[in-house]
Parts: sequence; C-alpha cells; structure tokens
Amino acid sequence: MAHKVLVVDDHPPTVQLIRTALEGLGMEVRAASNGAESLIAVNDERPDLIILDVMMPVMDGFQTLQVLQQSKETEDVPVIMLTARSSDRDVAYGWRSGVTSYLTKPFSIDQLVTLVQRVLEGIALT
Repeated sequence: MAHKVLVVDDHPPTVQLIRTALEGLGMEVRAASNGAESLIAVNDERPDLIILDVMMPVMDGFQTLQVLQQSKETEDVPVIMLTARSSDRDVAYGWRSGVTSYLTKPFSIDQLVTLVQRVLEGIALT
C-alpha cells in the first residue's frame, strides 16, 4: 500500500518538485495551497504524512498545525514543516508546536526525500 503524503504550499513549483520526487518512489501525493484547504483534504482522506509550509494565504502553517494537533483524528499525523521561516524563534516555535521535523527553504530535494522516508519508516515500525 502506497504512503499518502499531503503537500501544503502556495508555491506551485515547490509542490511539483516534491510531487515528482515522492511519486517517483511510489507514494500518493495530494496538494493544498493553504491551511484551510489542507484541513478539508485531511478530513476527506487522512494522509500518512503532511509537508507543511508556514507562509500561506487564508491560514498559515502554524495555525494549521495547531488545528491538526487539537483534533483526535489528526493529532498523531506526522508533520514536516518546510518553510523559509528560518529564524531561531520560528524554528523553536515549530518544534514546540509539535512538528515531527523542521526543514528550511531553500532545501535539497534529496534531503527532504530522506526525511520523508525516515518519518514514514518510523510509522511502519510502530
């Protein structure tokens, strides 16, 4: 069974880069362009992993993460925060908010793919 990954980012080239890399590994990839869309997508079909940007219209990544963490249905879905917000304060806030990992842009697609595989392997082991 293919892992399901939801990519939440308002920058289409970033979404396409991630989609191409993960689908090449046999994963199912869905996308949302803001936090509000991602919450609808998560309710429609629960992903195994969410890759979440911070700076987006409508609802930012930190707000989205808070909603996900407060719901019994989604509180245990791992989240990789992928964002240009790289200040120590933002990174610390992300970790305190419960992200599984925090990766800053610009990023290496190989690094992200490795991180995704590690997170998903951790799920498979539990």
